[in-house]
Amino acid sequence: MADRSTNHMDSLIHLIDGWRGGRIVVAGDFMLDHHVFGSADRLSPDAPVPILATQHERYEPGGAANVALDLKALRCEEAVCLGVIGRDQTAERLRSALDTAGCGTAGLIAVGDRPTSLKHNFVGLAQHRHRQKMFRVDEESRTPIPKATQDRLLAQAEKLVPKAQVLCLQDHNKGVLTDRVCQNLIKLAKRHCVQVLIDPAAIDDYRKYRGATCLTPNRFEAALATGRSGALEDESDWHAVARQLRSALRLAAIVLTLDRHGGLLLERSKSPLHVATQAREAYDVTGAGDTVLAMLAAARANGIGWPDAMRLANIAGGLAVEQFGNVPIELDEVLLALWEHRRVDLGKRRSTPQLLPELSAHRKKGRIVVFTNGCFDILHAGHVKFLQEARRQGDLLVVAVNSDASVHRIKGQGRPINRQADRLMVLSELQSVDYLLVFNQNDPLKLIEAIRPDVLVKGGDYQRNQVVGGDFVESYGGKVVLVELVKGRSTTNIIRKSRRSITGADPVNGDAVSPAVDERD
Repeated sequence: MADRSTNHMDSLIHLIDGWRGGRIVVAGDFMLDHHVFGSADRLSPDAPVPILATQHERYEPGGAANVALDLKALRCEEAVCLGVIGRDQTAERLRSALDTAGCGTAGLIAVGDRPTSLKHNFVGLAQHRHRQKMFRVDEESRTPIPKATQDRLLAQAEKLVPKAQVLCLQDHNKGVLTDRVCQNLIKLAKRHCVQVLIDPAAIDDYRKYRGATCLTPNRFEAALATGRSGALEDESDWHAVARQLRSALRLAAIVLTLDRHGGLLLERSKSPLHVATQAREAYDVTGAGDTVLAMLAAARANGIGWPDAMRLANIAGGLAVEQFGNVPIELDEVLLALWEHRRVDLGKRRSTPQLLPELSAHRKKGRIVVFTNGCFDILHAGHVKFLQEARRQGDLLVVAVNSDASVHRIKGQGRPINRQADRLMVLSELQSVDYLLVFNQNDPLKLIEAIRPDVLVKGGDYQRNQVVGGDFVESYGGKVVLVELVKGRSTTNIIRKSRRSITGADPVNGDAVSPAVDERD
């Protein structure tokens, strides 16, 4: 059945709010990716091939190493590596990157008879200014590791796996996860009630994965493993291969990743669940499978059921394809994606407890939070101009709106003219406003202290020493910005003109509002 994922956003947000660290062992093929970037807008004069004029390069962990980095980005307490590397500079770079990220590397066995897998990716920036992989050169051995090395690997597993909640196998068919190694790891995990999640290799025989908890093949890999041609475009094919693999391999669940179609979850004795993906620009699919495996493992380590684990993995995988290369997806990025999806239902209105984790996720993306406040009783051109200028000070504008009771206390009898719900509805339609809060106090100091905005904006009719919360914002490096107001535009002026047009008199004295306050109403 299809999954109505919008109905699950609140529960997923709640699950992330209660997230806790877990201990996960990652076994498999540990590799290093080397990216060489340059311009590629010329062809060679001696052959019809592009010329790459190199500009810069970078190294990043790949394969099982990327899964470990993903797990740390997803706030796993421990991501422990179990694999085989060489005694070479590539191994030194790889181990250093893993150590820096806080991954455990004691389970990486160094051998002198095979190199650490190294992929040289040559990436051109053509005239359309989009990065494109031109070709790849691999330095590696794909021969199965000898029995003596297998024994050393399994001996390390005996020390590491029993302490874990989940064991991930990331298999790129480089000779480390042999049939014997896979089956021994699965049996070891079972003895200690450790779940085994496997991202399988593109091979035609999956018997070495028998007895695992879950397998996460993409549709091309699943088609190859079940002897089918094509890429499994039809939903009936997805169901058929999922059932075939789950049954034949005695899995508790199988997650079939379907790129633009999302994913399919099949648990034992349950109907298939299709989770659609949000439409995204697929920039680079490198590492997306690693991200899916890592999120599934992290979710299961948190005690999350398969359907919600699948939904979280689907979101994380979608975020991964928007990045170039292996870029670990932070848990806060997943949370932000959930909030942005949920915004369709929530609108711009938030309570403080709702807003704070959402702003935290934005800040992890480097976004600048701007705060301002006011009554906004009768919205006019002065308000619109002021909010536009406030929004230009950063990336997100949070507007705190006085409640009806606080407006009445501040402005006096007959105010507000427009009730709270009406004021919020009109403000929510302004493009410059990202979030709306309501506060009942006479001033917004408590909100400012909770939100800790990067920029606090007030009208230019204020002096700096009159800005509530200004000293607090500047105490942690934030700034206070005074925005010039539009002269002659105020709620009080509108009220005065309206009453004059009806009565011919100027009854503004009944408002008990000083001219200084009028301009910032």
